[in-house]
Amino acid sequence: MSSTALGIILLFGILAILMINCFPIALALGLSSVITALVLDINLFLLFQRMVISLNNFGFLALPFFILSANIMTAGGVSDKLMKFADVLVGRIKGGSAMVNIIVSMLFGGIQGSSVGDVSSIGAMLIPAMEKQGYDKDYSVAVTVTSSVEGIIIPPSQNMIYYSMAAGGLSLSNLFIAGYIPGILLTASLMIVAYVIAKKRNYPTSGKYKFVEGLKAIVDSLIGLFTIVIIIGGIVAGIFTPTESAGVATIYALFVTFFVYKSMNFKKLVGVIKDSLGSLAIIMAIISMSSMFSYVLSYLKVPVYVANGLLTISQNPIIVMLLINIILFFAGMFMDMAVLIFMLTPVFLPVITQIGYSPIQFGIIMILNLGVGLCTPPVGNSLFVGCAIAKLPLEKSIKAFLPFYIAMLIVLALVICVPAVTLWLPGLM
Repeated sequence: MSSTALGIILLFGILAILMINCFPIALALGLSSVITALVLDINLFLLFQRMVISLNNFGFLALPFFILSANIMTAGGVSDKLMKFADVLVGRIKGGSAMVNIIVSMLFGGIQGSSVGDVSSIGAMLIPAMEKQGYDKDYSVAVTVTSSVEGIIIPPSQNMIYYSMAAGGLSLSNLFIAGYIPGILLTASLMIVAYVIAKKRNYPTSGKYKFVEGLKAIVDSLIGLFTIVIIIGGIVAGIFTPTESAGVATIYALFVTFFVYKSMNFKKLVGVIKDSLGSLAIIMAIISMSSMFSYVLSYLKVPVYVANGLLTISQNPIIVMLLINIILFFAGMFMDMAVLIFMLTPVFLPVITQIGYSPIQFGIIMILNLGVGLCTPPVGNSLFVGCAIAKLPLEKSIKAFLPFYIAMLIVLALVICVPAVTLWLPGLM
């Protein structure tokens, strides 16, 4: 057996064994990399150097600021105000609470950028509320969980930052802007499915506000939503880099929650900072260990073998992209999104550039595809959180998800087959 074949078996075999035995994913990535390096006599100094280099990145500073600003806005009750805003806009439509759920996920996702965070915060309020209004439990969970994927597509998205880093410093500004049209398409498709089902099951409407109440709800929510204007508007206008915009957004979030909404105090802020540091520590561990893993992958020429293997099957770009998406979909059913982005981007990026796809387009394809995995058993984190909130057995929720899955897959197909869906806006900028 060649040393390369032995290295590949060791790297993935040890990783699989550690994950099956419930080791933390960062530790599993690090141990599999180090053990493989020791067996193949790879200089360990190079591995640890890659760990440091992966975190010694100015663009990485955007991540803690985005996490902190999102947590400040969440603790400051912004989600409540966004719910009222969405209720004013779409509450009178049949199945109004489902529409509110989807719209809030789009708006709140633009602030938080996390699918699981979306389900945890919004789902905890809206799933029980929808049940009280007469909505079926499985429908409430399906709407909440699938709409949470909007949060990872519509910027600012933590996963886009991960992809930018894994792709070697790809333009984060272009990635952010490229996510808008797919995110809006996903929102529209889920709303259509939700409306059709609500009409068929005769679900109730909501959103009966007087004019003054509705106007106040809109004004209150727009103050919070201005965070997105700061982030994206500042980047597009060339006023800020993504990292600088994240810092300014954090300061604005503090100002709004302390002095406008008056829902934040220093005691709450200390708790928010502790939570943010905990999240950041986990992310930093995954990023650094993933960099070691990627170095060993490159040393073993795994990306080259994968590229040659896929191109041997077919030279047709659509067929190759379909195969890659099948691999991503099944991987997303079993592993965490952040880990997969760091593991698989270096493997597939050389392939997609060879077949003529833009790295920006592929980034949105990958994130959307893995987002579907968050809603899919056996390891769909968002799905498990939604079912836990509703106290609904996992197997009883799957049937209600099917129409929403179909809508999500149609949007994914559009993103794959029509480059303009992702590349038109960045091209304008």
